Parts: sequence; C-alpha cells; structure tokens
Amino acid sequence: MWVTADGHIRQELRADGRYDEARGTRASAYTGRYTVTGSHIDYVDDTGFTATGDVRDGVLFHEHLVLHRETDEGASEVTHQG
Repeated sequence: MWVTADGHIRQELRADGRYDEARGTRASAYTGRYTVTGSHIDYVDDTGFTATGDVRDGVLFHEHLVLHRETDEGASEVTHQG
C-alpha cells in the first residue's frame, strides 16, 4: 500500500496489474490497470484516463502526489510487468 503523508490518499498496486485508489473515506475512488517498466509506472484508469508515476529512493511520485510505502502491512515491492 502506498499512502500520502496525511493518509488521505491510499493506493494499492495489486500483483495482477490492477490498482485501487482510495481518497479520504471514498473507497475505490479510482481503479484501473498499471504496468511497470523499471521504476516507471503507467496507469490507465477504468474510464480511460492515463497517468504516470516513478519510484525513486523508495518514494512513489505519482503525478503531483508523493506517496510512501505503508510498511506495517507487509506489502511487496512493485514488480508487475506489462
């Protein structure tokens, strides 16, 4: 799970290439698929909107957001390929 410092945005990157992003109390605010190339992530949400992200030094920079790993859940690193 990736989360903003204030906990408002929570993004789960699932092993099956799908993502689920919660915003505040709104579960599954955005859902879609993603692909990883190296440390770069390409997102396509279920409405067709596209976005990108990059993992640098253990931090996910997703468009204007900065998300950190929520380590207490024991989630695995981002490894989904195409």
